[in-house]
Amino acid sequence: MEERAANRKIRIMVVEDEEKLCSTIQEYLQLSGYTTMEALNGIEALRMFGSREDEWPDLVLLDLMLPIMNGFDVLSRIREKSNVPVIILTAKCSEEDQLRGFSLGADDYLVKPFLLSVLKAHIEALLRRTSGAIRRKSYGALSIDDKAHKIFLNGQLIPLTPREYEVLRFFMDNEKIVLKRDRFLDEIWGIDYSGTDRSVDTIVKQIRLKLGKYGKYIDTIYGIGYRFEVKEDEDN
Repeated sequence: MEERAANRKIRIMVVEDEEKLCSTIQEYLQLSGYTTMEALNGIEALRMFGSREDEWPDLVLLDLMLPIMNGFDVLSRIREKSNVPVIILTAKCSEEDQLRGFSLGADDYLVKPFLLSVLKAHIEALLRRTSGAIRRKSYGALSIDDKAHKIFLNGQLIPLTPREYEVLRFFMDNEKIVLKRDRFLDEIWGIDYSGTDRSVDTIVKQIRLKLGKYGKYIDTIYGIGYRFEVKEDEDN
Protein backbone atom coordinates (compact mmCIF):
# COMPACT_ATOMS: atom_id res chain seq x y z
CA MET A 1 0.00 0.00 0.00
CA GLU A 2 1.00 3.64 -0.33
CA GLU A 3 3.29 5.59 1.95
CA ARG A 4 2.51 6.08 5.62
CA ALA A 5 0.66 9.30 6.46
CA ALA A 6 2.95 12.29 6.35
CA ASN A 7 5.84 9.88 5.55
CA ARG A 8 6.73 9.88 9.26
CA LYS A 9 8.51 7.21 11.24
CA ILE A 10 6.50 4.45 12.89
CA ARG A 11 5.45 5.59 16.36
CA ILE A 12 5.50 3.00 19.15
CA MET A 13 3.98 3.58 22.58
CA VAL A 14 5.65 1.79 25.47
CA VAL A 15 3.23 1.28 28.39
CA GLU A 16 5.44 0.13 31.26
CA ASP A 17 5.55 1.28 34.89
CA GLU A 18 9.12 0.09 35.47
CA GLU A 19 10.86 3.29 34.40
CA LYS A 20 14.29 1.77 33.76
CA LEU A 21 12.87 -0.94 31.51
CA CYS A 22 10.63 1.59 29.76
CA SER A 23 13.63 3.82 29.07
CA THR A 24 15.77 0.91 27.88
CA ILE A 25 13.12 -0.27 25.42
CA GLN A 26 12.62 3.23 24.08
CA GLU A 27 16.32 3.83 23.55
CA TYR A 28 16.66 0.54 21.68
CA LEU A 29 13.65 1.27 19.48
CA GLN A 30 14.89 4.78 18.71
CA LEU A 31 18.26 3.36 17.65
CA SER A 32 16.30 0.99 15.40
CA GLY A 33 14.64 3.92 13.64
CA TYR A 34 11.31 4.16 15.47
CA THR A 35 9.72 7.09 17.27
CA THR A 36 8.54 6.30 20.80
CA MET A 37 5.91 7.46 23.25
CA GLU A 38 5.89 6.67 26.96
CA ALA A 39 3.12 5.87 29.42
CA LEU A 40 3.89 4.78 32.98
CA ASN A 41 0.33 3.76 33.81
CA GLY A 42 -2.91 2.84 32.07
CA ILE A 43 -4.55 6.25 32.37
CA GLU A 44 -1.59 7.94 30.66
CA ALA A 45 -1.79 5.37 27.87
CA LEU A 46 -5.47 6.01 27.22
CA ARG A 47 -4.95 9.77 27.18
CA MET A 48 -2.74 9.29 24.15
CA PHE A 49 -5.76 8.00 22.24
CA GLY A 50 -7.38 11.42 22.06
CA SER A 51 -9.54 12.93 19.33
CA ARG A 52 -6.74 13.38 16.79
CA GLU A 53 -6.10 9.99 15.23
CA ASP A 54 -2.98 11.22 13.47
CA GLU A 55 -1.39 11.57 16.93
CA TRP A 56 -2.16 7.99 17.97
CA PRO A 57 0.66 5.42 18.16
CA ASP A 58 1.10 2.94 15.31
CA LEU A 59 1.86 0.09 17.70
CA VAL A 60 1.55 -0.44 21.46
CA LEU A 61 3.82 -2.42 23.79
CA LEU A 62 1.63 -3.06 26.81
CA ASP A 63 2.57 -4.33 30.27
CA LEU A 64 -0.24 -6.03 32.19
CA MET A 65 0.70 -5.23 35.77
CA LEU A 66 0.21 -1.47 35.74
CA PRO A 67 -0.78 0.94 38.50
CA ILE A 68 -4.20 2.64 38.50
CA MET A 69 -5.54 0.51 35.64
CA ASN A 70 -4.26 -2.93 34.68
CA GLY A 71 -3.20 -3.83 31.17
CA PHE A 72 -6.24 -5.97 30.43
CA ASP A 73 -8.54 -3.02 31.12
CA VAL A 74 -6.32 -0.71 29.08
CA LEU A 75 -6.41 -3.11 26.15
CA SER A 76 -10.18 -3.38 26.35
CA ARG A 77 -10.55 0.41 26.31
CA ILE A 78 -8.11 0.78 23.40
CA ARG A 79 -10.08 -1.74 21.38
CA GLU A 80 -13.24 0.33 21.83
CA LYS A 81 -11.75 2.96 19.51
CA SER A 82 -8.72 1.56 17.70
CA ASN A 83 -7.35 -1.50 15.90
CA VAL A 84 -3.76 -0.44 16.59
CA PRO A 85 -1.46 -3.49 16.84
CA VAL A 86 -0.77 -4.42 20.48
CA ILE A 87 2.00 -6.63 21.86
CA ILE A 88 1.61 -7.60 25.51
CA LEU A 89 4.88 -7.59 27.44
CA THR A 90 4.48 -9.21 30.85
CA ALA A 91 5.82 -11.58 33.47
CA LYS A 92 2.34 -13.15 33.63
CA CYS A 93 2.94 -16.29 31.63
CA SER A 94 -0.02 -18.52 32.45
CA GLU A 95 -2.13 -19.94 29.65
CA GLU A 96 -5.17 -18.24 31.19
CA ASP A 97 -3.54 -14.81 31.02
CA GLN A 98 -2.43 -15.33 27.44
CA LEU A 99 -5.87 -16.48 26.35
CA ARG A 100 -7.47 -13.52 28.10
CA GLY A 101 -5.08 -11.12 26.37
CA PHE A 102 -5.82 -12.55 22.94
CA SER A 103 -9.57 -12.60 23.61
CA LEU A 104 -9.43 -8.86 24.40
CA GLY A 105 -7.69 -8.13 21.11
CA ALA A 106 -3.95 -8.47 21.69
CA ASP A 107 -1.99 -9.30 18.53
CA ASP A 108 1.07 -10.83 20.20
CA TYR A 109 2.26 -11.86 23.66
CA LEU A 110 5.87 -11.77 24.86
CA VAL A 111 6.86 -13.04 28.31
CA LYS A 112 9.47 -11.24 30.39
CA PRO A 113 12.42 -11.41 30.51
CA PHE A 114 13.06 -11.13 26.78
CA LEU A 115 15.92 -10.07 24.53
CA LEU A 116 15.49 -6.68 22.88
CA SER A 117 16.44 -8.23 19.56
CA VAL A 118 13.58 -10.70 19.97
CA LEU A 119 11.18 -7.87 20.80
CA LYS A 120 12.28 -6.05 17.65
CA ALA A 121 11.65 -9.19 15.59
CA HIS A 122 8.13 -9.48 17.03
CA ILE A 123 7.47 -5.80 16.25
CA GLU A 124 8.66 -6.10 12.66
CA ALA A 125 6.65 -9.27 12.07
CA LEU A 126 3.50 -7.71 13.48
CA LEU A 127 3.92 -4.52 11.45
CA ARG A 128 4.26 -6.60 8.29
CA ARG A 129 1.05 -8.47 9.10
CA THR A 130 -0.95 -5.38 10.00
CA SER A 131 0.51 -2.82 7.61
CA GLY A 132 -2.88 -2.22 5.99
CA ALA A 133 -4.32 -1.18 9.34
CA ILE A 134 -1.72 1.46 10.14
CA ARG A 135 -1.17 3.04 6.79
CA ARG A 136 -3.15 5.75 5.14
CA LYS A 137 -3.02 7.31 1.75
CA SER A 138 -2.29 11.01 2.05
CA TYR A 139 -3.22 13.82 -0.33
CA GLY A 140 -2.01 17.11 1.05
CA ALA A 141 -4.10 17.93 4.13
CA LEU A 142 -6.34 14.93 3.45
CA SER A 143 -5.72 11.32 4.42
CA ILE A 144 -7.89 8.29 3.93
CA ASP A 145 -8.20 5.16 6.05
CA ASP A 146 -9.33 2.53 3.55
CA LYS A 147 -10.04 -0.09 6.18
CA ALA A 148 -12.29 2.16 8.26
CA HIS A 149 -13.79 4.01 5.28
CA LYS A 150 -12.92 7.35 6.87
CA ILE A 151 -11.33 10.50 5.50
CA PHE A 152 -9.45 12.99 7.66
CA LEU A 153 -8.60 16.66 7.19
CA ASN A 154 -5.47 17.68 9.09
CA GLY A 155 -6.02 14.65 11.30
CA GLN A 156 -9.67 15.46 12.08
CA LEU A 157 -12.39 13.11 10.89
CA ILE A 158 -14.60 14.68 8.20
CA PRO A 159 -18.31 13.91 8.79
CA LEU A 160 -19.18 12.60 5.34
CA THR A 161 -22.33 10.87 4.18
CA PRO A 162 -21.74 7.51 2.45
CA ARG A 163 -22.25 9.11 -0.97
CA GLU A 164 -19.93 12.03 -0.16
CA TYR A 165 -17.29 9.53 0.95
CA GLU A 166 -17.64 7.57 -2.30
CA VAL A 167 -17.28 10.69 -4.43
CA LEU A 168 -14.29 12.08 -2.53
CA ARG A 169 -12.69 8.63 -2.55
CA PHE A 170 -13.21 8.45 -6.32
CA PHE A 171 -11.54 11.84 -6.70
CA MET A 172 -8.53 10.62 -4.73
CA ASP A 173 -8.25 7.45 -6.79
CA ASN A 174 -8.16 9.57 -9.93
CA GLU A 175 -5.94 12.43 -8.80
CA LYS A 176 -5.10 14.96 -11.57
CA ILE A 177 -7.48 13.24 -14.00
CA VAL A 178 -10.35 15.22 -15.52
CA LEU A 179 -13.53 13.34 -14.68
CA LYS A 180 -16.80 13.79 -16.54
CA ARG A 181 -20.00 13.89 -14.54
CA ASP A 182 -21.22 10.82 -16.40
CA ARG A 183 -18.22 8.91 -15.05
CA PHE A 184 -19.34 9.59 -11.48
CA LEU A 185 -22.89 8.54 -12.29
CA ASP A 186 -21.75 5.27 -13.87
CA GLU A 187 -19.13 4.37 -11.24
CA ILE A 188 -20.94 5.51 -8.08
CA TRP A 189 -24.65 5.98 -8.73
CA GLY A 190 -24.75 3.01 -11.11
CA ILE A 191 -25.62 2.68 -14.79
CA ASP A 192 -29.31 2.26 -13.96
CA TYR A 193 -29.51 5.68 -12.28
CA SER A 194 -32.27 7.70 -13.90
CA GLY A 195 -31.51 11.14 -12.42
CA THR A 196 -29.43 13.98 -13.86
CA ASP A 197 -25.78 14.91 -13.48
CA ARG A 198 -26.85 17.75 -11.19
CA SER A 199 -26.68 15.14 -8.44
CA VAL A 200 -22.92 15.10 -8.91
CA ASP A 201 -22.73 18.89 -8.69
CA THR A 202 -24.73 18.86 -5.45
CA ILE A 203 -22.46 16.29 -3.79
CA VAL A 204 -19.31 18.11 -4.93
CA LYS A 205 -20.66 21.36 -3.49
CA GLN A 206 -21.30 19.65 -0.15
CA ILE A 207 -17.82 18.15 -0.11
CA ARG A 208 -16.20 21.51 -0.84
CA LEU A 209 -18.07 23.08 2.06
CA LYS A 210 -16.82 20.40 4.43
CA LEU A 211 -13.25 20.79 3.19
CA GLY A 212 -13.28 24.54 3.84
CA LYS A 213 -10.27 26.24 2.23
CA TYR A 214 -9.13 22.85 0.97
CA GLY A 215 -12.19 22.68 -1.24
CA LYS A 216 -9.87 24.20 -3.84
CA TYR A 217 -8.41 20.72 -4.29
CA ILE A 218 -11.45 20.13 -6.51
CA ASP A 219 -11.36 22.18 -9.71
CA THR A 220 -14.37 22.68 -11.92
CA ILE A 221 -13.51 22.00 -15.57
CA TYR A 222 -16.26 23.97 -17.24
CA GLY A 223 -18.29 22.08 -19.76
CA ILE A 224 -16.69 18.76 -18.78
CA GLY A 225 -16.62 17.94 -15.07
CA TYR A 226 -14.05 18.07 -12.27
CA ARG A 227 -10.43 17.40 -11.41
CA PHE A 228 -8.95 16.66 -7.98
CA GLU A 229 -5.42 17.98 -7.43
CA VAL A 230 -3.54 18.92 -4.27
CA LYS A 231 -2.44 22.54 -4.40
CA GLU A 232 1.06 23.30 -3.14
CA ASP A 233 0.14 26.79 -1.91
CA GLU A 234 -2.29 25.42 0.70
CA ASP A 235 -1.98 28.37 3.04
CA ASN A 236 -2.63 31.04 0.44
